[in-house]
Amino acid sequence: MDYSILFEAARPLWWVLPLLVLLGILKSRWFKGMFGEAFVKLIAKVRLPADEYRGVHNVTLPTPDGTTQIDHVLVSRYGIFVIETKHMAGWIFGSERQAQWTQKLYRKSFKFQNPLRQNYKHLKALEALLDVPPDTLHSLVVFSGSAVFKTSMPENVTIGGGYVRYIKSFREPVLTQAQVEQVLESITTGRLAPTRDTHRQHVKQLKARFESSSDRTCPKCGSVMVLRTSNRGANAGNRFWGCSAYPKCREVRDAA
Repeated sequence: MDYSILFEAARPLWWVLPLLVLLGILKSRWFKGMFGEAFVKLIAKVRLPADEYRGVHNVTLPTPDGTTQIDHVLVSRYGIFVIETKHMAGWIFGSERQAQWTQKLYRKSFKFQNPLRQNYKHLKALEALLDVPPDTLHSLVVFSGSAVFKTSMPENVTIGGGYVRYIKSFREPVLTQAQVEQVLESITTGRLAPTRDTHRQHVKQLKARFESSSDRTCPKCGSVMVLRTSNRGANAGNRFWGCSAYPKCREVRDAA
């Protein structure tokens, strides 16, 4: 068989495979997270004076149960701002005290951990590292992407560049310039090296925590919850706990 004929016929479609690879990357959880973090970092660089607000990004700190990873820390005389980013689409429902928030995409709903609770662990890790009063640390959650809040959110939960307004609302100095420098030095020396290996180890520890929780039961029907990975839509690549009784029971819980 003359394969050259098939090769010549397929040549005009050479661009299809790279396009499919690119689309896969753009839809991946890794890219969405990276894009959201880059967006927040860019907004801070453009809209916050560099001589007043000093940023440290992708900070991995050791904790008693492994590690915790902080997206952004902005240090200033007006406080230390700890930022958790969420690059999500759809309608977002939640309140400060709810353990789980809801993302609604078209007719589907997905549960995810209250990001304020997630960021609380980041604050406690920084508090253990830094010799500063706890009230100088401020938690922020920033949603990027096309997310729309459908319930009233606390003022420290924002969409897009709205978080800058919240940061600028703190105008009373609580740290001296010397303390700012000391905080930056402590974070730099106390963090784990910002390398790919550090990130891999952090992800590995997260997976181990997920697997150790395999005995959890569905809060709606009592069946065993199973760790799954979303294969489509805006949450493609995200891990979640799904009820083993699906499709009879469609209860899901965030695995983050």
